[in-house]
Amino acid sequence: MKIVDVAAAVILRPDGSFLLGRRPPRGFYPGYWEFPGGKVEAGETPREALVRELQEELGICVLQTHPWLTREFHYEHADVRLHFFRVLRWAGELRMLQHDAIDWQSADRITVAPLLPANAPVLAALTLPPFYAISHAGEIGVEPQLQALDRALARGLRLVQLREPRLDADQRAAFVAAAIRRCRRFGARVLINADLALAERAGADGVHLTAAQLLSLSRRPGLPLIAASCHDEQELAQAARLDLDFVVLGPLKETASHPGRRGMGWKAFAALAAAYPLPIYALGGLAQEDMDTAWAAGAHGIAAIRAAWE
Repeated sequence: MKIVDVAAAVILRPDGSFLLGRRPPRGFYPGYWEFPGGKVEAGETPREALVRELQEELGICVLQTHPWLTREFHYEHADVRLHFFRVLRWAGELRMLQHDAIDWQSADRITVAPLLPANAPVLAALTLPPFYAISHAGEIGVEPQLQALDRALARGLRLVQLREPRLDADQRAAFVAAAIRRCRRFGARVLINADLALAERAGADGVHLTAAQLLSLSRRPGLPLIAASCHDEQELAQAARLDLDFVVLGPLKETASHPGRRGMGWKAFAALAAAYPLPIYALGGLAQEDMDTAWAAGAHGIAAIRAAWE
C-alpha cells in the first residue's frame, strides 16, 4: 500500500499545553481526537502542507514552526507517514473550521478520549522537557554536584542523567541514591548511565545506554525510560529499531570532555535528525542560548554537562 504523507501540528503554548481537535462525524475515525493537520498535496513540502492545513482547519497563520518527529503508522484505510512539527507562534484567532471541538491538553493529564492510536508515542515524547542535564560529580566533587542539582531542580530541571565513570562503585551508588532522593522531591526523572543493574537497584526511571551498548542489544531493556548516545546514522537506526524513548546526538562542537574532537555542526545534525521517529537532544558545547537553533535543526532540546550546572 502506498504511504500517504501527512503534516501534523503540535501547537504549543508557553505553559507546555498543546491543542487537539475532535474529528467530525463524517469520514474515518469520527469522534477521535487528533493533532491538527492533513495530507501533503503534490508539489508541497510537509511544512508547506502544515501552513496550509492550519489556515484551512483553524484559521491561523503560522509564524514559527520547527520539524520534530516523523513516524509511520498503519491504519485500516491507509499507511501514513506523519511529519510532526512544533508550532510555537501563530497569528489569528483559533476557529473550528473542520473539527467539531478543540481543547488544550497537557501531556501528563489527558482529559479527552478517544485519541487516534498513532499519537501515543507523540504524547509520551511531549512529557520530555527541552533540557537534559548530565552530572559530573567525579570532576567537581559529590557535594558540589548535589548542591548544583538542588539549585537546578529549584529552577525547573526535570530530566537528569547520572553519569559518573570516575567514582568507584560504592561512591557511585551513594551519589545515585542521594541524587534520586532530591529529584523525587521535584518530580524530576532520573536515568543512570550505562549501568542497568544500578538503575534497577536504585529505583531510577531508566538507563542511558552508551553507543556500544546500544549496538549490542537485540531488544529494548525493561525499564520505563530508555535513552542512548548516538553519533551516526547506524546508531540512530538501531535506537529507532529498539523503540527507545529518546536519543542524544553529538557532539555538535568541540567540548572540554573531548578536546581536539571536531563537532558535527548543525548542518550535519539537521540531516541526521530529518524524518527521525524519536526525540533527539543535541549535545556538545551547548547551552540554553542554543535552544532555538537546536529546535530549528529538528532537535527536541539540548543535553549538557557543564552548562547544566552553571
